Amino acid sequence: MKKTLVILSVVLGIVFLGLAALYWSVPANALPSFLPGYDPAMASIHFKHGLLALILAVLLFLYAWFMTGKKKRV
Repeated sequence: MKKTLVILSVVLGIVFLGLAALYWSVPANALPSFLPGYDPAMASIHFKHGLLALILAVLLFLYAWFMTGKKKRV
């Protein structure tokens, strides 16, 4: 079960990292319509959406890193 969660967190981290790059490189009117922040009348990027996606990616990678580390024996 733990291995599955680690793999899932790494995959989701990669997805959120890609979303952060997408939010920072594509204006709101060119985003896919199923993504939050799509606005056909807006021509600027969504910096806060990208920042949140980056923070989520880092947190998921940290979770995977701490779950796969060496266990401390008492």
